[in-house]
Amino acid sequence: MLSYLGLRRAVGVIGIALPFVLVAGDLALGGDGLRDSISRYYFSPVRDVFVGSMCAVGVFLYCYRYDRPDRLLANVTGTAAIAVALLPTRPETGATTAEIVVGWLHLVAAAIFFVGLAVFCLDLFTRGEAGNPRKAARNRVYRICGWTIIACLALAALDAAFLPDALATRWNTLFWLEAIAIVAFGVAWFVKGDTVLRDPPSSDPAPAV
Repeated sequence: MLSYLGLRRAVGVIGIALPFVLVAGDLALGGDGLRDSISRYYFSPVRDVFVGSMCAVGVFLYCYRYDRPDRLLANVTGTAAIAVALLPTRPETGATTAEIVVGWLHLVAAAIFFVGLAVFCLDLFTRGEAGNPRKAARNRVYRICGWTIIACLALAALDAAFLPDALATRWNTLFWLEAIAIVAFGVAWFVKGDTVLRDPPSSDPAPAV
């Protein structure tokens, strides 16, 4: 059974690797490589990788039973991750009414997922251990990752509202913003798993028996 640290590391590895694996796998299997967004890989040769990775993140989050606030947020964020995987974004052409509705549900789930990840980074991960230099360094990483996710969400909203579709498609702006946000979340969870910036071993003498 995975420990809390193991779960955190597993989530971190998936987050960091996912954009690179999707692009490389799509190219290797004859796809386009870069797509308009991460969600567009649902319609690519690596659909199973995208769906499986998001479902794995959701399951790992469901298994994350730490403090009560962490557990509640993990359940909401995990549900959103699975919804992102199973409710595909709207097809580029010829979408039916049902596909448009599912696409909107996908968009809502994706927003909840990313906001949940940002709250983990900015609030829950930064609690406690004042005066610990390593913890202070980790908190800086968490805050950078959290604000990076928030900035990517804001820029994605501006991209959808103001950037012409032709430019967004040519530059793959939504893909890059989503990829940066996903990697940021992966880095935060990887650090939270005591993989880097861990506290030094305690030098306290062992208690007498």
